[in-house]
Amino acid sequence: MAVRPFVVGVSGASGAVLARRCVEMLLARELPVALTVTDVAAGIWQDELGTSLSQDLAVWGARVRYYPAEHMPAPIASGSYRTRGMIVVPCSMATVAAIAHGTSTSLLTRAADVCLKEGRRLVLVPRETPLSAIHLENLLRLARLGVRIVPPVPAFYNHPTSLDEVVDFVVGRALEALGVPDGLPASYRYVQEEP
Repeated sequence: MAVRPFVVGVSGASGAVLARRCVEMLLARELPVALTVTDVAAGIWQDELGTSLSQDLAVWGARVRYYPAEHMPAPIASGSYRTRGMIVVPCSMATVAAIAHGTSTSLLTRAADVCLKEGRRLVLVPRETPLSAIHLENLLRLARLGVRIVPPVPAFYNHPTSLDEVVDFVVGRALEALGVPDGLPASYRYVQEEP
């Protein structure tokens, strides 16, 4: 990849639609993607989307570089491999805990650790409710390190009429946190009328 990619990590939590839409929105902006998906997340992808990860990878083709989460020698595991940052969407609480405590047992958590140590943007879209004190402490620890925490919270001021609109809003906000120009489409922005 001549242009530095954005890393998209998908961990084993409900919300595969957010992950797929994230990749699609990056590709629509002609931004390269390096994707890593855990085994559990790949199973959830199939269950929730009704299509396999391999089918979506075939559609995306060479525009997405895919690295299984157990493939630790992948380039995104090294700080010398330059990326534009990383988003973990959805991000399970187990993944939050691993990143917060530096336990890089998979390519996904190692790539996140690389972003932290190299001072690159890292965005987490945590999926859990309700949150325990342990979850909140781990998220706070990461926020204090500069990690952007973007829970998948919909907006209602734009009067969404479909789940797709809610997904686009959530992913757009997460992409803005990642530094993607115009991550959130203008039609989803809250605009106050002038007095």
